[in-house]
Amino acid sequence: MSVTAERKAELIKDNATKSGDTGSPEVQIAILTERITNLTEHFKQHKKDNHSRRGLLKMVSLRRQLLDYVKAKDEARYQGIIQKLGIRR
Repeated sequence: MSVTAERKAELIKDNATKSGDTGSPEVQIAILTERITNLTEHFKQHKKDNHSRRGLLKMVSLRRQLLDYVKAKDEARYQGIIQKLGIRR
């Protein structure tokens, strides 16, 4: 369910705004999106796993907050993230 170190490094490299960037909203949103996707697949098999579902809802909420922050700062940057990650909005 969690993101492997290799996949996380790949996500950071693909979404970093500059070298050594690990904390920008783009990177955080990309990692959260990967975790949300993994949990969504998990729930297709384990429909009654309500404890993990709560964590999923918290992650979705955090991602939404980060997206709202980016949208308030720079609309073009927001649209780029949405397009790149394929997030519905």
